[in-house]
Amino acid sequence: MRIVFAGTPEFAVPPLAMLLDGSHDIAAVYTQPDRPAGRGRKPTASPVKQLAEKHGVPVFQPTSLKDPAEQERLRSLTPDLLLVAAYGLILPKAVLDIPRLGCINIHASLLPRWRGAAPIQRAILAGDELTGITIMRIEPRLDAGPMLHKKSCRIGESETAGELHDRLSRLGAEAFEEILPSLESGAVQAEPQDESQATYAAKLEKDEAPLDWSKPAIELERQVRAFNPWPVAETGYGEATLRIWRAKALDEPVTAEPGAVLDRDKTLDVATGRGALRLLEVQLPGGKRISAQDFLNAYPARSVRLGWRT
Repeated sequence: MRIVFAGTPEFAVPPLAMLLDGSHDIAAVYTQPDRPAGRGRKPTASPVKQLAEKHGVPVFQPTSLKDPAEQERLRSLTPDLLLVAAYGLILPKAVLDIPRLGCINIHASLLPRWRGAAPIQRAILAGDELTGITIMRIEPRLDAGPMLHKKSCRIGESETAGELHDRLSRLGAEAFEEILPSLESGAVQAEPQDESQATYAAKLEKDEAPLDWSKPAIELERQVRAFNPWPVAETGYGEATLRIWRAKALDEPVTAEPGAVLDRDKTLDVATGRGALRLLEVQLPGGKRISAQDFLNAYPARSVRLGWRT
């Protein structure tokens, strides 16, 4: 098949690498415009662009696909299929109608659960035990198109969003590779989504990062895992902000006030609304990520209450 690929971040790299290693004709790659990155804020190519250029594939970076001229350029590529993985631009209906076999999306959840921008993080926050990849046809409504293939996996008990992201990106490549022959032959069967089971995975916001110590420890642990690597769970430590990269919920009775650091010799355990949260890896402003033991050796923590006072 003659395929156009559209994607931008690391999540989209394994599917593109799979296509580049295969026998199909990759006509072009679409990706977001270069963005400022790093301390120098220099314009930096997306991971997808870097891989495409390494293989000599033409790269296009429009700011929108609503422009008729951009649509005509895509049409001139005469694609059989447009494969999308975390591209980041809306595909108008005029674009959806261009490829002979339509437009296919690799989505990081078991649809119809967790449509939207942050399915990986929302699955962890909700305490889901199972997630996966859905290969679906793209329709004008957000992540609502018919499903072509699914692959599921369990979420690890201590797995962070970053770790799950990497696993699902590889799983997405596997899932699409499995369905490619059926797409090419026209034998693929589409299954409509059950609208009554649909949930929405809203985009993450920085203001979700602070921990509310009155919540149960298990919910706070999920928040720490879901917000690693961004926006990173945080709490007040005196006048400073303490970022919490890893933590573990302890199901044990605690009588101290939520946010109080418990008086224990070798662990950094914090009282919550139910149980305690053991901090494992933390970071102070201007410092490196360090273990809780190193933090205890360097900073006063006994009789401290974490959180911001209002």
